[in-house]
Amino acid sequence: MRRMQSPHSPKIAFIGGGNMARALIAGLLRQGVAPALIHVGEPSPDARAALQRDWNVKSSADNAAAGRDASLLVLAVKPQHAGQALRALYPTLLEYRPVVLSIAAGLRLADLARACPPGTAVVRAMPNRPALLGAGVTGLYAPAAVTSAQRALAELVGAAAGRAVWLRAEAELDVVTALSGSGPAYFFLLAEHMAHAAAALGLSPDTAALLAAETLYGSGLLAHQGTALAEERAAVTSRGGTTEAALGVLQQGGFDALIARALRAASERSAQLADMLASTQPTEPE
Repeated sequence: MRRMQSPHSPKIAFIGGGNMARALIAGLLRQGVAPALIHVGEPSPDARAALQRDWNVKSSADNAAAGRDASLLVLAVKPQHAGQALRALYPTLLEYRPVVLSIAAGLRLADLARACPPGTAVVRAMPNRPALLGAGVTGLYAPAAVTSAQRALAELVGAAAGRAVWLRAEAELDVVTALSGSGPAYFFLLAEHMAHAAAALGLSPDTAALLAAETLYGSGLLAHQGTALAEERAAVTSRGGTTEAALGVLQQGGFDALIARALRAASERSAQLADMLASTQPTEPE
């Protein structure tokens, strides 16, 4: 694979080397980014050793060292630690002026910007758990002041472990959280209940679980072909057949309204958590 390394190749710093950061790093390497262009700030010696062993990327216990000379800084720490991490990085952000890409769930741009030097380009991203397998999707939002070149840097990471989608407004990230961020759990719950119901009808629990999981996987592959979801559903639904009978029960039970309420609840909770996090973030740099 041809590696991206030239005098103009962007250096990328990750602040935090947890599971999502590791998924994005693995995606960047698959895309051809050279390991030498990635530097991770991570306090855990074991995590740093794993990063070196698995991908040969640089790592350091010092976040400022990781952020030195970076064009893009990916904030991949727990939301409650984000403000403190940015405060400590203030001199580094002031000197090198990287784009800050936050994957810290729920932290709004205004809260992030208060901990950064004035004029720092800040972008928010919401990846999801399938990124761990290179099959994720990431919602991205940047304010109008962020340039197209800065957006391209952020998208490089946003699309590293799947697909990236730019949003029209920051508030849409709450909906993205409800849909794709929390969404895998909805599909797992559906498959779990399908397996339980099949076992109650006489299948062995192991066979029912296998069939449910494989059906979930195969359906995802079909949905990924680009055909409209309604068309894929219709292709399985013969008039007067078994699928129509099952879908009729779901519709009679208010399945569509139930899903709508579930996503609304998750979206509203996302906004509530953002409000709670806002009150915990430091506003003055060190």
